[in-house]
Amino acid sequence: MRSLEDLEGSGAETVSSEELAIRGQTTAAQVRKDLSHFGSFGKRGLGYNVDELRHRLRHILGVDRVWKVALIGAGRIGSALFEYPAFESRGYECVAIIDSDPEKIGSRWSSLEIHAPDDLESLLGSLGVELVILAVPARVAQEMADRAVNAGIQGILNFAPIRLKVPVHVPVEDVNLVMQLEALSFAVTQRGPDL
Repeated sequence: MRSLEDLEGSGAETVSSEELAIRGQTTAAQVRKDLSHFGSFGKRGLGYNVDELRHRLRHILGVDRVWKVALIGAGRIGSALFEYPAFESRGYECVAIIDSDPEKIGSRWSSLEIHAPDDLESLLGSLGVELVILAVPARVAQEMADRAVNAGIQGILNFAPIRLKVPVHVPVEDVNLVMQLEALSFAVTQRGPDL
């Protein structure tokens, strides 16, 4: 998707599976195979129309619409996520912030008031929140996830260092920064000193 946006920004009208493979660090065969799972794209020998493929991928990925998001946790991670400019430009609208810190409750981040956890279910329901970003300590993460699921949310982006137990119909994406750093340090270590 990002490759197609870059190509469109540079004025390209078509792209080959080979170029997409190079940009995505995979093979042309894998690009064609992956796309074939979703239908027929492109023309043999001519490649893919960049604009058409981008629009179809946006629909497949579910980013051709605005998603209502609630941020649960207004600490350091929550603050950094709230300030991240790409969320809104990608169709993720933060409509609610929830935190248990009495000094934060009632204060505002931009146009949004920070609410107490007591308001969680009614707030998520009344605002039609679909996705939750969970940026809370591990000790309260499962409780907040359970309450959000009971309020009808459809998915969770979890920054808490805990594996959440939720119904199978609620996808959870875990973001574990320490694990990512461990993977990076492993890759650097395995590379060896000669490279």
